[in-house]
Amino acid sequence: MSSPNPQGTLARVTSIKVKLGLLVAASVLVAAVLATLGAGTVPAALSIPVTVLLALGVTQLLAVGMTSPLREMTVAARRMAAGDYAVRVHTTSTDEVGELARTFNRMAADLATVDRQRRDLVATVSHELRTPLTALVAVLENLDDGVTVADPATIRVALGQAERLSNLVRDLLDLSRVDAGVVRLERTDIAIRGLVDACVAELRAGGRHVPVEVYVEPPGLEVRADRARLHQLLANLLDNAARHSPPGGVVRVRATSGSDAVVIEVSDQGAGIAPTDRDRVFERFGTLHDPGGGGTGLGLAIARWVSDLHGGRITLLDPRPEEPGAHFRVELPLQTPDPEPTDRERHPIMSTVATPTATTVSPSSSILDDIFGSLWPERDLPPRRGVLAGSLAIGVFAGLTLPFARVGLATTLVLLASGGLVLWLSQHRRTPFTWACAALATALALVPTVRAADWLVVLALLMGALLTTAALTAGRSVLGLTVGAVAWPLAGLRGMGWLGRTLRSMGGSSHSTAVLRTAVLSTLGVVVFGALFASGDAIFATWISAIVPDVRGSLVLRLFVAVAVAGIVLAAAYLALNPPTVERPVVRRPAQHRFEWLAPVLLVDVVFVMFLAAQAAAFFGGHDYVSRVTGLTYAGYVHQGFAQLTLATALTLLVVWAAARKAGGEAADRLWLRGSLGLLCALTLVVVASALHRMSLYQDAYGFTRLRLLVDLFEAWLGLVVVAVVVAGLLMRGGWLPRFALISGAALLLGLAIANPDAWIARHNLERYQATGKVDWYYLKGLSADATPTLAKLPKAQAACTLSSALDSTVDERTDGWRGWNLGRARAAEALASRDLAGLMVCADAEVFAPAP
Repeated sequence: MSSPNPQGTLARVTSIKVKLGLLVAASVLVAAVLATLGAGTVPAALSIPVTVLLALGVTQLLAVGMTSPLREMTVAARRMAAGDYAVRVHTTSTDEVGELARTFNRMAADLATVDRQRRDLVATVSHELRTPLTALVAVLENLDDGVTVADPATIRVALGQAERLSNLVRDLLDLSRVDAGVVRLERTDIAIRGLVDACVAELRAGGRHVPVEVYVEPPGLEVRADRARLHQLLANLLDNAARHSPPGGVVRVRATSGSDAVVIEVSDQGAGIAPTDRDRVFERFGTLHDPGGGGTGLGLAIARWVSDLHGGRITLLDPRPEEPGAHFRVELPLQTPDPEPTDRERHPIMSTVATPTATTVSPSSSILDDIFGSLWPERDLPPRRGVLAGSLAIGVFAGLTLPFARVGLATTLVLLASGGLVLWLSQHRRTPFTWACAALATALALVPTVRAADWLVVLALLMGALLTTAALTAGRSVLGLTVGAVAWPLAGLRGMGWLGRTLRSMGGSSHSTAVLRTAVLSTLGVVVFGALFASGDAIFATWISAIVPDVRGSLVLRLFVAVAVAGIVLAAAYLALNPPTVERPVVRRPAQHRFEWLAPVLLVDVVFVMFLAAQAAAFFGGHDYVSRVTGLTYAGYVHQGFAQLTLATALTLLVVWAAARKAGGEAADRLWLRGSLGLLCALTLVVVASALHRMSLYQDAYGFTRLRLLVDLFEAWLGLVVVAVVVAGLLMRGGWLPRFALISGAALLLGLAIANPDAWIARHNLERYQATGKVDWYYLKGLSADATPTLAKLPKAQAACTLSSALDSTVDERTDGWRGWNLGRARAAEALASRDLAGLMVCADAEVFAPAP
């Protein structure tokens, strides 16, 4: 039973058209006001998402209860289609949707009455027919045995028809129990082999002498289930297979144990079931593929009922070319939890025979449930006022500290506070992978305080976000990690319903809520009327400027930053509280023939060997050979192919993944897989070494840059992943590879930050300058403050030219205060102060900035 839906702000409006108009007008008004406030002071990259977020929030608050009856009717209709007519839709709306909901409830009540009458009729007829039919069977058995003299042929025909009617009545009674929900399971540990043998013996005693092949692995396989019901399921499947097996055909029964279920497969060699009829094979009276086979059409329906009672499932598999006929698979859980589930939980169509008790459908949690529901259910997430308060506190802190200051200590504090909140809320916070991600993300959060290079800070923030989503969603595969990364921005939409419930839960009469409401209304009144009077009177505007300086340029930007950061943290908090299921079961379909995957892999191996032969020819032939054959200089030759080698390395991982999925499970397949892919990985490592060697030669010829250093790091990371692939191939287990790739990539990036890349680039370029006399001074000038201590060691004229921007930066450093404090900029200021370069702001020699040849 759910609580009644909230009426919502627009509940008293009696027209859906007017409601929609008011909703659109409110959203447009919010967007217009925010656009006006942020014009010229707030960057578009910040104002647009904040405007959209607040407009969606207003929509959520105003539209509460507006579409709830429609969503409830959708859920109720699905339950009614499954046979549950006791559902009702709750609504207090007076518009057209509310009237539709009330009409729907009347229809549901009428259908419930009709359904009850139908089930009563079936139960009554079954009970009334069973007694005379049983007596008739007994008399006909006496006649057939010769106890009573009669015409045997006539008696056998009468006996066959009577048995068929008896079976029909028995099956009807079983289905009547299904509908009534009165079946209780007596679970015991059942030996599968003994149960199958008993069902086969019963089949033969009934006059069906079809050969049955039984395979049980392991031989002592057991399952916890109700023996009578499971016997009924197997007997029906065997009877169905025997009736439709051709002369000389064989019925096969195969039982195996999976990781968490027992799988039983029953197949025959008959004509099979037409594709158009497979969806209806488990329906009542569903004798589709052989109406004259002698069955009642209820056996498979009862088999599905029994499997559902045990928490399992029964399916009809697609026919195989080498195995014609019908192929049924039953999956039963190895252990069924106690206590037993309720009757309604055992089967979706169960309901009481008495007049149904009306139950209200639980309202959907968000207006976006129809989009995310099946992919991302909310799992009854309760309101969390503390989470909302913590996110808002982090947003307010960010709004007060981040604007008008460069990236530094305040940024790190915001990141650490946000990460701590999200880690505390995470559903997977006790796993080693989560703690590894948290440790790396914490270290990367320190980069904005330790390093001044903006490009490095951006990479650290992106990698930290990827680690956060991976930890919160527990992704394991490449697809799972990718979906987890996308889930963070989507959580801002998915969590709107939860945010609305949290806000509504704060609307009580408590003292804290009253204080908060008073503060919000008071602030709103002061801001609105103060802005109006300031725009209408110059003296009043002067007073306001003295009290609150630069309202448009400071306060508005801080408000936007606060809302943006609070929204991002709230989205991460929702992702931690309600992570989506990013890992889906993958059905591995090996190729039918080994050559389908082996031939492409071997051909790729041949291409790699030819490429390495060309590399060897270039290495031993030297510059003259390269120039004579290609017409390129050696430096141009090595630069030409680096990007292609990096791409080839990445594509090798794709080839390995595809071949591993298509390879079979036989010993010969595993041997060929290890050999062919092992050779490919070994050749790939040589290609990685060649690519790194090429980049080293190119850097010696043209200098060191950030991009070239990043490409080196990326290629080295690819080589590390290839080594991990080799290890996975030896172990024949690769489920850990995606997480290893993520963790190792984050560790390499962290190592790059520790190595201070801008200083490393400056140092190596200066060493190259001392050796060759070649350097790009313009590029060195564009390096961040991290390189300043290195560049400050240059002669004074060159140092002043390359550090002119750093000299300007020291002025900003003093205005940042503690919020923008940064270790790299602090060390740069010390280095500049020690050289006293302030008087050499203009380059003394124009040739100092001469471009490199």
